[in-house]
Amino acid sequence: MSNRITVGLDGSSGGLAAADWAAHEAELRGAALELVHVEDWPKDAPFAVPLPEPRRQWAEDFLGQTRDQLLRDHPALDISVRRIEGLAAATGLASAAAGADLLVLGSRGLGSVAGFLVGSTGSDTIPETDTPVVLVRPTDSPALSAGHAGNGGAVVLGVDLRSNCDRLLAFVSEEADRRACPLVVIHGWSPPPILSYAPALDPGVEAEIANGLKATLQELLSPWEQKYPQLAVDARTVIGQPAIQILDAAAGAALVVVGRRIRRSTLGTHIGPITHAVMHRATSPVAVVAHD
Repeated sequence: MSNRITVGLDGSSGGLAAADWAAHEAELRGAALELVHVEDWPKDAPFAVPLPEPRRQWAEDFLGQTRDQLLRDHPALDISVRRIEGLAAATGLASAAAGADLLVLGSRGLGSVAGFLVGSTGSDTIPETDTPVVLVRPTDSPALSAGHAGNGGAVVLGVDLRSNCDRLLAFVSEEADRRACPLVVIHGWSPPPILSYAPALDPGVEAEIANGLKATLQELLSPWEQKYPQLAVDARTVIGQPAIQILDAAAGAALVVVGRRIRRSTLGTHIGPITHAVMHRATSPVAVVAHD
């Protein structure tokens, strides 16, 4: 890693919220911040596309203005700007994020109930990079409610105990430790269907399954609790749809973290349904971390 955070900007309010969040995160990490704009105008747009020189000038102006604005609030931060052309937005952002600690993108708001809509650029970029991607929603609330350090919210992680969770646990443990905030780890599960048809067969089966899952989760967390002994960890194995359980716990969170399994094949989906639901519905910043 290069101790750098890359943020993608497109001139929207979502991009500006992402830049603000990324600047706070860069200060927490002692990292440099890179502001990137990928010039990706549609070839067959139903509107007049600006000529290359005005496009270049517009991009350079808003990148420079964003940098100046961030430096007023974060004067010690090392902030650079970069404009990329000739690549699709997702490809350009993934390329810019190579070697970075994080790629931060904005998302369009849909209101407090609906959560936020991840635009096509965000959805297309996430499968293109193994760098953790943070999606930040613009908000009218004070800065601390947007997942900044000191807002009192926890770092919330949703895990699938059948997957390799090491990269996810390393990421959330470091994030919670930086923020000096609690870490909430959730595994949602459902009892075997047969128990709903014949619960009287063995009333202790459900409790036995729950205890086994809790022990497995605690075993996974044990090395990280030893590495970060000051960390307050709340491990939960709860019955119910995992996405709903994660979203319930994510209310007011500093950061919500979900995984994305790396797929080397070009076939099949690249973002699972639970991660997809959390990305689109959570109101806190969401980090999508790729893992094997």
